[in-house]
Amino acid sequence: MIRTDWTRESILTHLRSEISAGNAILGAGCSAGLIAKCAEAGGADFILVYSTGRSRLMGLPTSDLGNSNEETLGMLPELDNVVEHTPIVGGIEFADPRFLKYDRLLDKFEAAGFNGLINMPTQADRPNWVRTRSAVGLGLEREAEGFKRANERGFLTLGYALDDDHTRLLVDAGVDILVPHAGWTAGGLVGASSDSSRGLQEGAAFVQRQLEIGRAINPDILVFAHGGPFAEPEQTRYLYENTDAQGFIGASSIERLPVERAVMGVVSGFKAQRLVTR
Repeated sequence: MIRTDWTRESILTHLRSEISAGNAILGAGCSAGLIAKCAEAGGADFILVYSTGRSRLMGLPTSDLGNSNEETLGMLPELDNVVEHTPIVGGIEFADPRFLKYDRLLDKFEAAGFNGLINMPTQADRPNWVRTRSAVGLGLEREAEGFKRANERGFLTLGYALDDDHTRLLVDAGVDILVPHAGWTAGGLVGASSDSSRGLQEGAAFVQRQLEIGRAINPDILVFAHGGPFAEPEQTRYLYENTDAQGFIGASSIERLPVERAVMGVVSGFKAQRLVTR
C-alpha cells in the first residue's frame, strides 16, 4: 500500500496551495533516516530517495551503484521509520531489463509504500547509449510508458528532464511535475567543477526553456528545477527571479553540501581548542 493518507491528488492539492500562497516548493533528497528526519523538521514538502544518494553518503561523486531499483526499495524502511507526515518519492529505473513487465516493478514500489516516483537514474544523460538501447526496446520510451502506468495506479509522478526531447517525452507521458535537470550539482568536495557546470544565467535559461516546452503541451504542469548551479538557498532566489519555476528539488544540496560544511566546521572547531597547562 502507498504509505499514509497522502494520495496523488492530495499531494498535488498541497503543492498548488503552497504555490498559490507564494511559497516555493522544496523536494528534499534524503538517503539516510537522520537527514530525512531533519528535512521534515525543516519543512520539506516531500522527500525523495534514490540509489545514487548512497554514493554521496559514501563520500563519492553522485554515481550509479549496483541494482538501482532494489537499492532504492531497500532504503525506504529507514526513512519511513522516522518520517511522520511527509510524502516520500522513490527513484525508479524503468529501463531495468529485469522488469520487462512494468507492473512487476510498479508492484514492488507500491508494496514498499512510496507515494510517488521519479526517473532516477535515467539513461537520458547518456545519449549515445540510450539510442542503442532504444533499438532493443530499453530506451527512454520505457520511461514514458512506465509513467503512464504509474499515473493509472495513483502514484505522483515526477520527471527529471535533461533536454528538449526528453521534456516532450515526459510531458506527453503525463508526468505531474516536470523537473528540468540543469546538470550535476556544483560545489563541495565531490561536486561538479565550475568549468564543467552551467552558470546561473545558463542554468536559468535551461530551466525556463524546458518549462516553456512543457507548458506548451500541458499548461497546468508543475515545474521544479534541479541541479547545476542551483546548490544553495540564495541561488534559488536567482532561479525564482529569472524563471517561472515553482520550486526546487535538492539532493546534493540537502544531504551532501550541508553535511560537508557541518562536519568540517565542528571538527576544525574541536581541533582548534588548546590544552591548558597546569
